[in-house]
Amino acid sequence: MTHFTEDTLAQPQRRKLLKGAAALTGLAAFGAPAISLAQNKPIRVGVPTILSGRVAQLGLSSRNAIVMEVERFNAAGGLGGRMIELVVRDSKGQPQEAARVARELVNSDGCEILIDAEASSGAFAVHEVARDLGVLCIHSNSETSSLTADPKLRIPNAFRCARQGIHDAIVGGAYAAGVAKEKGLTRWMSCSPDYAYGRDTTSEFFQYAQHFNKDIKIVGDVWVKLFQADYSEAITRLIQGRPQAVYSCLWGGDLSSFIDQGNIYALFKDRHFFAVNMADYTVLSVLKNVPSDLHSGNRYLRSVPNSAANNAWADEYQKRYKELPTNWAWQNALAVNFLGSAMKAANSADGAKIADALRGLTIESPFGVNGKVTMRAEDQTLVDYAIGWGLLSNKEPYMPNPYLGSWEDITKLETDWKKSKGWQ
Repeated sequence: MTHFTEDTLAQPQRRKLLKGAAALTGLAAFGAPAISLAQNKPIRVGVPTILSGRVAQLGLSSRNAIVMEVERFNAAGGLGGRMIELVVRDSKGQPQEAARVARELVNSDGCEILIDAEASSGAFAVHEVARDLGVLCIHSNSETSSLTADPKLRIPNAFRCARQGIHDAIVGGAYAAGVAKEKGLTRWMSCSPDYAYGRDTTSEFFQYAQHFNKDIKIVGDVWVKLFQADYSEAITRLIQGRPQAVYSCLWGGDLSSFIDQGNIYALFKDRHFFAVNMADYTVLSVLKNVPSDLHSGNRYLRSVPNSAANNAWADEYQKRYKELPTNWAWQNALAVNFLGSAMKAANSADGAKIADALRGLTIESPFGVNGKVTMRAEDQTLVDYAIGWGLLSNKEPYMPNPYLGSWEDITKLETDWKKSKGWQ
């Protein structure tokens, strides 16, 4: 699929409103006041995402979650009768295409708002389009910390409604350090994708693993291309390095392919594997064999947080789409929830007014560690979402005993990290 437009999402309601407005306008000839059709103009939201290629399932799950939550918003009356209409386009996972599509969504398709459902590789390109055009943009998938943490990159009209690499690194580093102490794992290597997210996230993970356990030694690293097909050379280098543990932030189809190929070479035999992106139904559902001693951060599992609200949301998504949601799904659902709440708080679809309402906004959410999440004002990024790490099993609940991160600890260490980079 190379093109998807949800232009008709709000059409039935829109036709009803236009019909009523036309009738009332006709009464103006008899002295009744005319009603402006502008108040019923749909709010067009553009969504660049990956709908084809190796990680298309993640992009499709982004679109699915957005549609589900937009329909919920519209069914509740929208913004004073104004409905959201979606225009969803395929970037094919290419940054230059993501930028082109984002610009076209605003300039040609009349979108007033962007939900940037791109991976980090495309999000930075979309971010620059948002900077240039001044359009409100909510990044819903990119986890590269610098996107919102670096003041030089920050713009007042762009927000991140997705987990962030530094947050996962702090929790994952603490968890890995504990396992390393218990199992005597001192020799570590990594195998991660060779772009900003891969390098930043891997560096941050080891920074905190060593912060909590000084005995951890990094004996080598391997960098692979995004969407690489053959990992035999990378796997050979890992085996030759003789690590006791391997860390990876490969994701989606890349991660499942790497594990399947690694099993052929017995890469995981007598070796612990820490894969931050493993605990996501997208990957778990296609793996032929889940290795033992496989650890992961939660991407999306209905059991993290194990709440009635999270289980109900997963049930609704599964009933509608005949599959379980992904990490990208919950983040995009949350982007719509934040957008709708901010529009209602501002009583406006104006991007600048929505941005003002978003800063510091707290909403109830199935994905919050305590049932709520916040769009932190200082750097316009998501906090208070559930972050867990744990040993995986090959069936539900997949992560039976998650180690849950404390946001008090995360915030303290994140602040120190920003100061060390001169970002605070």
